[in-house]
Amino acid sequence: MNILDQIVEVKKEEVKKLKLKYSLNSFKEIEFFESDTIKFSDKIKGNQNISIIAEIKKASPSKGIIREDFNHLKIAETYFKCRANAVSILTDENFFKGSIEYLKEIALIKEVPLLRKDFILDEFQVFQSKGNGADIILLISEILSKAQINELTHAAKEAGLEVLLELHSEKQLDKIDFDINNILGVNNRNLEDFSIDLNTTLKLSKLFPEESILVTESGINKKQDIDYLMQANINALLIGEHLMASKNIEKNFKELKEWCLITENTNES
Repeated sequence: MNILDQIVEVKKEEVKKLKLKYSLNSFKEIEFFESDTIKFSDKIKGNQNISIIAEIKKASPSKGIIREDFNHLKIAETYFKCRANAVSILTDENFFKGSIEYLKEIALIKEVPLLRKDFILDEFQVFQSKGNGADIILLISEILSKAQINELTHAAKEAGLEVLLELHSEKQLDKIDFDINNILGVNNRNLEDFSIDLNTTLKLSKLFPEESILVTESGINKKQDIDYLMQANINALLIGEHLMASKNIEKNFKELKEWCLITENTNES
């Protein structure tokens, strides 16, 4: 059993506990359920440069603790100050040391769309996401069937959320209905052995409809990485460890924004 299988098994147990504690209707009473969302797709489409989805992540199964002096609110405030286009928040507790409370607390001060990044298997998690302030949720095609992807996408839309559908191999393409899932994330990290291959984004991007919003994820640490990924006409990059491991997040974020200027990169090529 690889780490992804382990995470899914733990998540199934979490969903069972969630269903014992809440009903679907009870989520509608949580603070943000009836609030308007900030539309992620509009923010990304409206940016002439590559958008940055900055991630708040304390730990990961492959790296352990990434940031010792972790304060989710201070990190979020820094991202907002640096004008991140969206903020991704890890809410998984067991493997990433996250919390749904991080999402809820950051939602109180949010200035850009918030992505709930977790291993979502059930519509209870979808409604929980909306109630706690998410604007968009991550669905991982690797752990879902085609029917589950469609069901959870429709549940998200019912709740007023957008969906970032992630895949990391061609094997997942048959599961995707591009008519309902047009925000696509390519994870450059192999979810079985955690190896990184930026060419994954280039390869899969050629198989997506032209009108898709393309987000590249994982393995981005330097300007050359972004220059290489620009060949895929990426719309946004999701970046976590590069910022989380930084001694000066604000300084590194400003540098990252310079790397994402399409005009600058075009002039250099």
